[in-house]
Amino acid sequence: MSTFRLRPATEADLPTLGRLSARLVKAHYGFDSQRFMKPDNDIEAGYAWFLGTQLQVPTAIILVAMNDDDSVIGYVYAGIEPQSWKELRDEAGVIHDVVVDDAFDGQGLGSRLVEAAAEWLETKGAPRIMPGGGLSSP
Repeated sequence: MSTFRLRPATEADLPTLGRLSARLVKAHYGFDSQRFMKPDNDIEAGYAWFLGTQLQVPTAIILVAMNDDDSVIGYVYAGIEPQSWKELRDEAGVIHDVVVDDAFDGQGLGSRLVEAAAEWLETKGAPRIMPGGGLSSP
């Protein structure tokens, strides 16, 4: 079993996050092609760009998990979302993405990422924490 550590994501992580995120987008589309966006040929770059826009948002966090050789092996993306009449909810901490590289499945890494995101959301004053509107895993 590998050990891993968590840290905030940086711009240098974006290509790896794009690769991991593409798995998430493809899985969501496979579950429900009417609801989720169709992955195109540039899905890795597109999602990496999107996550890059979130790096400096003070109400959002992207944490990466690193293994013994300092490779990024997973991430969590979460943020504090304002009240939404569309979703009929008050302000909330929302965990949007959790992705773990297949080679590290079953080692508790996904749970640790969710716990760390929840802790961060609590320190930022999120009145409640909930999953995002997508599916829970690829």
